[in-house]
Amino acid sequence: MSTFAVGDEDFLLDGRPVRLLSGALHYFRVHEEQWGHRLEMLRAMGLNCVETYVPWNLYEPEPGRYGDVAALGRFLDAVERAGMWAIVRPGPYICAEWENGGLPHWLTGSLGRRVRTDDAEYLEQVERWFRALLPQVAARQIDRGGPVIMVQVENEYGSYGSDQGYLRRVADLLLDCGVGVPLFTSDGPEDHMLTGGSVPGVLATANFGSGAREAFAALRRHQPSGPLMCMEFWCGWFDHWGTEHSVRDAEDAAATLREILECGASVNVYMAHGGTNFAGWAGANRAGALHEGELRPTVTSYDYDAPVDEAGLPTEKFWRFREVLAEFAEGPLPEVPGPPRRIAAPVAGALAEWAPLAEVLEVLGDEEAVAPVPPTFEELGVERGVVRYRVEIPGPRQPYPLSVSGLRDRATVFVDGVRAGVLTTEDAVLPEPVAGPAVVELWVESLGRVNYGPRQGEPKGITGGVRHERQYVHGVRARGLRLDAFEAGAVGKVPFGPAAGGAPGLYRAVVEVAGPGDAALSLPGAGRGFVWVNGFCLGRFWDVGPQDSLFVPGPVLREGGNEVWVLELEGGAPGRVELA
Repeated sequence: MSTFAVGDEDFLLDGRPVRLLSGALHYFRVHEEQWGHRLEMLRAMGLNCVETYVPWNLYEPEPGRYGDVAALGRFLDAVERAGMWAIVRPGPYICAEWENGGLPHWLTGSLGRRVRTDDAEYLEQVERWFRALLPQVAARQIDRGGPVIMVQVENEYGSYGSDQGYLRRVADLLLDCGVGVPLFTSDGPEDHMLTGGSVPGVLATANFGSGAREAFAALRRHQPSGPLMCMEFWCGWFDHWGTEHSVRDAEDAAATLREILECGASVNVYMAHGGTNFAGWAGANRAGALHEGELRPTVTSYDYDAPVDEAGLPTEKFWRFREVLAEFAEGPLPEVPGPPRRIAAPVAGALAEWAPLAEVLEVLGDEEAVAPVPPTFEELGVERGVVRYRVEIPGPRQPYPLSVSGLRDRATVFVDGVRAGVLTTEDAVLPEPVAGPAVVELWVESLGRVNYGPRQGEPKGITGGVRHERQYVHGVRARGLRLDAFEAGAVGKVPFGPAAGGAPGLYRAVVEVAGPGDAALSLPGAGRGFVWVNGFCLGRFWDVGPQDSLFVPGPVLREGGNEVWVLELEGGAPGRVELA
């Protein structure tokens, strides 16, 4: 057994000064069968430690109903087998460009702005979650023979709030749940962020992408002693749908990494390997300096322009980082492992079967709710997916503008069964007036809950109302179609027929594969929606770019026939699926 401690100037392993050369790898963004390879890649780059977040909402879809919480323990065991240490950042809030910053929709839906504060009801839920999760961590701490050396208190809290009582309670709760390794906080190197996010007696670390000396000087103003650490060295960045792909020059990033290490500091490369936002778990941001502007949803890929790319391959940045890290590592670096197996040959399959959205909703949808005003996604229990709202315009009445207030995030509108437009702003008006009587359907899709900033936790769906002229239309029928409902047994009951090109709905294909391995999946002609391979949800596709294909982990594919489902929501014309 060993000990890990925070000294006056250094981290101490069994009393000996040690430098942490860490890299971020979120195990939930990597297929479990590929954890070992990705950890070997990080080790070969010169890292001795790996950092991961833990997303609460992935494991508690409903209060008290838990999923595969043990996955964290299995990952930490894989870290130990790789000969690395582990830093765990359990939240409860994680940001991470993840849906709702990791907070469950049912929690933010009911508590609103009371989350991330010293609120008794919120903290009661946090304690219940931590007591379910943290035994995975406590049992694998370094003083018990495991790899865990540090645990984070909340996450970048100084970018959000200033409730010191809340931070103290989270820190005390971690200790009460058996965490005995050093605790830390991480914030931007700004005075107000370090003031708002730090906890007396807990190590403060800084997050930045450049200007290491200035950042550490700011940190020293708030923390005169203790080891210096950049807990998030942003060596790349993430992408939003409809924007340019983010790229950072490898030489520039390597120069900043060297600057951090020349300051005598420890580092956590964010991201060392980004992975993928499978199953529609990508979050979103708000534009503008105050993060109050238009919604900017994050793409499915979390490649992050990282040194190890989404498919696990070394990039130019990997080699430049390896050169720098080799100078600070203890002993020679391991050999770089070979690439993961790739699909033997490109293949394609026709999306020949199709079912319209209405029939998919009949089979896979939740029970319909009837209410005077539109219920939100949170009120309907829908986390990721689509809600169909149906209202009746009474008549006779002349044509008037039909508007929606509080729309989040995107609505395809049908009037008497005919597509009438797509609404994309929070307060939107249909292009053509609507006469009564008429039946109006609005298929509203969440593009990802905000993961950072003051508008985190905002509800989805129609959060205001539907108006005809200035008059609210009351009496709303709402029915959710959750992504979680798409599983083999249920989809098998959907009445598929011949594909109708250019229509929203669920498409199905069988793709024959000889020699399965990692692949890139493309959908020529598709608009926007989600895709599954053998029941595994790869995530959202969207023809606005910058992402034009989805990563398929090799373990998802199998020799012979592979079933692909494509949920087309925008009305594109996906004729075939291609794997290459």
